[in-house]
Amino acid sequence: MTLSGYSTLWSLGRGSRHEISPDNLPIKPIVRNVGDPRTDRMPVDQDWTAVYPAAAPFRQGSVPLPVRMGFPVKRGVPPEKKGNLELIKIPNFLHLTPISTVKKHLDIISHFLGLWPSALDTDAKYDEHFPVKVKSKDYVSAGTSLRNPSARIVHLRVKLSSLNLDDHARKKMVKLVGESCPVRQQNYDYAMYLLTKVEALESEKTVADMEYSPSQKNALSTLVLMRVAGEGEAVREELLGKPEVQEYRDSVTRLKNERESEGSVLQYREAVTKLLNL
Repeated sequence: MTLSGYSTLWSLGRGSRHEISPDNLPIKPIVRNVGDPRTDRMPVDQDWTAVYPAAAPFRQGSVPLPVRMGFPVKRGVPPEKKGNLELIKIPNFLHLTPISTVKKHLDIISHFLGLWPSALDTDAKYDEHFPVKVKSKDYVSAGTSLRNPSARIVHLRVKLSSLNLDDHARKKMVKLVGESCPVRQQNYDYAMYLLTKVEALESEKTVADMEYSPSQKNALSTLVLMRVAGEGEAVREELLGKPEVQEYRDSVTRLKNERESEGSVLQYREAVTKLLNL
């Protein structure tokens, strides 16, 4: 036997050589004492917030409940929680169970909250001081991914009455939707960027840029021709304020929103007759 980085063994009578190195030494299996699951050692009156303090994936060794989920095999029962990947795919609300845990979370959050301002007792005052409203949604999805594509959409509504714009722009409300970016924060930033552009461009709008419905355009153009009056924002505002125009608008709205009936058609005919002074 010689030693030169590894041992060489000559077998007598066979003329063969066997090399013994650290790579081909027999490996002894490591046996670990796993012990009883944590669920068997959990007391009944334990502090559940210490087990699940926040939202986390399902942990089979920490949930002392006989949870089952998945497709039943051979018309049996769904698989148990041990090694069940279906329970890991979906979000859970174990950090909000039971009700006492919810109260504990609320008690902690209440220290960071204040009373609602008593001066904001109407919606008009709220819109005056807080003209920008951001709306988004959170989804609980049972798919292969926890992220729902619709959760990245951000709706931004702005009351232009609080901005330094003309009288026509103050009566409008801008609605911006950000949904092109993959992350909600990016869509929010993009919507805020669009808001600055809208604020700058609203004062430069002309009559040709206004968003009118085809029915309103036809009615206004007909009234202008009948009166042989000039065009402009002042003429438009005067015509829209007439009672016959309001009645025509209501009849068209009813005709489009409701099913066509004899009453809605008669109302529309009477409104058109008054509008055209027939």
